[in-house]
Amino acid sequence: MAQSRLFGRGSWPEASRIADILRQETLGGALLLGATIVAILAANLGDGYASLRDTAIGPDSLHLHLTLGGWAADGLLAIFFFVAGLELKREFVAGDLRDPSRAALPVVAAIGGMAVPALVFVAINLGGSLEGWAIPTATDIAFALAVLAVIGSHLPSALRTFLLTLAVVDDLLAIIIIAVVYTQTLHIGYLLLALVPLAIFTLLVQRRVRTWWILLPLAGLTWGLVHASGIHATVAGVLLAFAVPVLRRDGNDGPGLAQHFEHRFRPISAAVAVPIFAFFSAGVEIDGWSGFTDALTEPITLGIIAGLFVGKTVGVFGATWLVSRFTRARLDDDLEWLDVVGLAMLAGVGFTVSLLIGELAYGAGSPADEQVKTGVLVGSFVSAVGAGLILRGRNRRYRLIELREQHDDDGDGVPDVYQA
Repeated sequence: MAQSRLFGRGSWPEASRIADILRQETLGGALLLGATIVAILAANLGDGYASLRDTAIGPDSLHLHLTLGGWAADGLLAIFFFVAGLELKREFVAGDLRDPSRAALPVVAAIGGMAVPALVFVAINLGGSLEGWAIPTATDIAFALAVLAVIGSHLPSALRTFLLTLAVVDDLLAIIIIAVVYTQTLHIGYLLLALVPLAIFTLLVQRRVRTWWILLPLAGLTWGLVHASGIHATVAGVLLAFAVPVLRRDGNDGPGLAQHFEHRFRPISAAVAVPIFAFFSAGVEIDGWSGFTDALTEPITLGIIAGLFVGKTVGVFGATWLVSRFTRARLDDDLEWLDVVGLAMLAGVGFTVSLLIGELAYGAGSPADEQVKTGVLVGSFVSAVGAGLILRGRNRRYRLIELREQHDDDGDGVPDVYQA
């Protein structure tokens, strides 16, 4: 009987079909949105949500006596960053980031889309709390691509490529920020020990070993030692992903090991890791309508909303325009500048990583953390709605162009149906 193997080739047909469904961007975004709604409802229907989130389990001797919310942020989210790291490395080695001329615009757009929101947050919170300056710098890949997939059935594929490249570079920079800025205590001994299982994992995957009962324990040990070192454990997911080779060993075309692992782990990330993290992180307590409006007047909340909606739009669009104006880099021929405005606004959907940075900056469950959640939810919602209005109009335009081209058999630019 064929057995289902995490790293192998065999799987039950039913499990394979379910996994294929879970790889769809729209479903991943729907699960994320559903988990967020459930979290907000649960947080406002009594103390059960907070008690569940703060329940601690795990061995204290191994520095793993964590709350369920902590396990979601440090453990499950490492799977999300593992998948993002695989995608990022694949882009650098065999994708659009391999060609500097094609990568220049989205890479610079990602940098501008992180710098301007941070400046907006700092400007609004001058004289107050600046620990959360990095919160509005993040773009949520899963949510942003899901929104684009729902509203953009006729948008140029170059738009999705631009957004994907921007988002993976954004994630890489966010990971660096988390590792450098939000690491309070560093234990060098544990970090050096983490290099041992990481090196063995690297050696095995470079030899194209995919045996799950060898690789998973090594990955788990690497994660545990990185967590004990004081560096946020999601960094381990990225380090493990970067160790996986992209190209095939025989030099032939076809999916390499990185794409194989990404194919296997994406359903786990989309259906388990990210929704559970969202459930434990997005549960903001709203003390009635007045409590919600009061939260919207707080500088932290306003800084995040303005950073995500205004900062991202100005940063992404402005950086893209400046680079295309003063360098040889050019916008893809299939795109227009209004498309970039919609995409820049969509980059303001900063859900998963923004919530994570907020917890690291202010501490889970603190009054400031509640303001962070309100700001992230409102800012992401406004950005998604604004982007949806623009891109939906652009989608209708591109649909009409496609219809004209389909009915213009002689190529004269005039639909044949209108010719005598």
